Order: sequence, then structure tokens, then C-alpha cells
Amino acid sequence: MMTILTTNLQKLTWMFALLTGLLLPTLAVQAQTAQSGVTGDVLDTVVGIDTRIPGNARTASFLGTTRQGSGVVISDDGLVLTIGYLILEALEIDIVLNDGREIPASFVAYDHESGFGLVRAASEIRVTPAELGSSGGMGVSTQVLLANRLGPGAAQGVFVVDRREFVGPWEYLLDSAIYTSPPNPNFSGAGLFDADGKLIGIGSLFVGNAAFLRQPVPGNMFVPIDELKPILDDMITGGRRAEAPRPWLGIAPSEHRDRVFIDRVSPDSPASRAGVQPGELILAVDETPVVSMSGFFRAIWRGREAGDAVSIRLLTPEGQIREVAVESMDRSDWLRLDPSL
Repeated sequence: MMTILTTNLQKLTWMFALLTGLLLPTLAVQAQTAQSGVTGDVLDTVVGIDTRIPGNARTASFLGTTRQGSGVVISDDGLVLTIGYLILEALEIDIVLNDGREIPASFVAYDHESGFGLVRAASEIRVTPAELGSSGGMGVSTQVLLANRLGPGAAQGVFVVDRREFVGPWEYLLDSAIYTSPPNPNFSGAGLFDADGKLIGIGSLFVGNAAFLRQPVPGNMFVPIDELKPILDDMITGGRRAEAPRPWLGIAPSEHRDRVFIDRVSPDSPASRAGVQPGELILAVDETPVVSMSGFFRAIWRGREAGDAVSIRLLTPEGQIREVAVESMDRSDWLRLDPSL
């Protein structure tokens, strides 16, 4: 028992030292490779993704009209997995290989629930695809490898520092996101690989609270690869998951001390058409009290599909309580996914 406690304490001590800068935050790729079995071929599966977005795209105002990130080749026929916001409403998509070649690509699929996106190279890319691993066993203190478009020399050894829920104000929720540290600035679409060189996650965000060790520790949030496996075939054949889409309202909320406020309402969204206003406090969905962002989203999605009505009780800044019926929609119908629009 004493040996087990000592070993765990040593792991925590080393992890804390790494996260607080007492060790070099970036591990040498050669050392990481020797310890994990990750080969150069695996790192070559990570490619660059460059996209150009029309100025009238719904996402242009907050995601920009030119986007750069990474992706991971996952099939012999040039299928690349990336984070979906890089390719949303894209007019042009290019894949950039480690040898500098740029290959045009086409949009294949986007899944709002997971955040994953797929593109396919228009010509042969001659890269052995990465093997999908399992993200279920990636617990706290697991050492993994983060790789992005900057090439094998920029690969970084990081630790999984937490597995917990992630809630995004764009009506997005992951039950068990992967949080890693130290942070990497080139996280968008980056690949996260386990000790066997298998892909276990795709980079999504920089976060200031990846873990809490006396104070918040910065890091990155990765979408677990297990979110992809049940929907991959559907995405390839139909461009999206086969099951009915969740209702989308177009409300971007924030949470403060068990209260959920509306920060922004998307233009031309169901919430906008129903007269929902920024600054209002969300009291309830149907008769379910709202005390968290995740609770708000779950109440909207529970037992509903896109197109169903959602009854929301709001408190205005003037102190008036009102009930609003919002006719939800499929978010894909709101996005301008056809570049000709």
C-alpha cells in the first residue's frame, strides 16, 4: 500500500512540476518517441488545413474568413479529420502536407454535436492513415503526444489533466472532454496520440482552466475520438449523423453563480424571431428550472427534435417575467453551407 501511495504521489509531483514550469513544457520528440512507440509515420498523418470563407457566411464575423489549423489523415483515400469550425461554410479548402505540397480538398461532413469535421483530398496524398484509438482510458496523468501542422519537430508531450464536461455557449456540450496541459497555441485540429501512436482526440480550444492545482492551470480541450466512431460512416455517406438533429435556438448564454444569462442572440435564428433579447435571465425551460448552461441545453434537447417548439421563461432586465415559445430549427439550415449563397 505504501508503495502505491508513493508512486501516485511521485506522479502528481512530476505532473505538478511540469504544469507549473519547473520542467521544460515541451518534451523532445525523440525522447517521447522512444518512450511511447510513436513513429515518424504517425506524425506525418498530421496535416495543415487552410480555408477561405465567404464574407456573408454566418460564422465569418466571429471565426473569420481565413482559417488555419490542422487535421489528421484517417483513410487511404485522403479523408482528413479536423475540428469542424475550420471548415464551416468554406468556399475553398486546402490540405498542406509536411513536405509543403498543397492539395485542394472538398467538404465531406460536419457534426455540430461532437464538433468534428471531415474533408477529402482531391488527389492522392501518399500518407499512411492514422489508426483510431480509444479515448475512454485516457485518465488523469496519462502522458500523450500532441502534433499539429508545424511538423514532427513541433510535436509536444503533454499530460491529460482532467476528463470532465465541456459546455460551449454555441449550444454545445461534451460529456467527457479531454483536457491537456501544458497548452499549445496551435491547437485547432491538432491530433492527440496515445502511447501506441493511435489517434485519441482532435484539438478544439485553449482553456484557462484545464485543471485546478491551487489555481487554474491553462491547457487545451480535445474532442475525444470515441465521439466519432458511432457516426463516422454516417458522416462519410450522408455528410452528417443519421439521427434526427437536435433543436437549435440561436441563444449564446453565460453562467454566473447558478444563473444563466443571454449574452447574444444569433441573427435570423429561432430565438431572434421569437423576440428573445440579450441581457435576459433564463429562469426555466418548460417547468424545469435553469441553474446552469449544461442544464439549459439538456432541457432544450430532452425529448425534442429540430423543429419542435421550446417554451422558455425569461426575466427581463426591467424585472418582468415572460414566457416565450421558440420554434427551434436544425442549425445546418441556418448556416450558409452552399458557397453559392
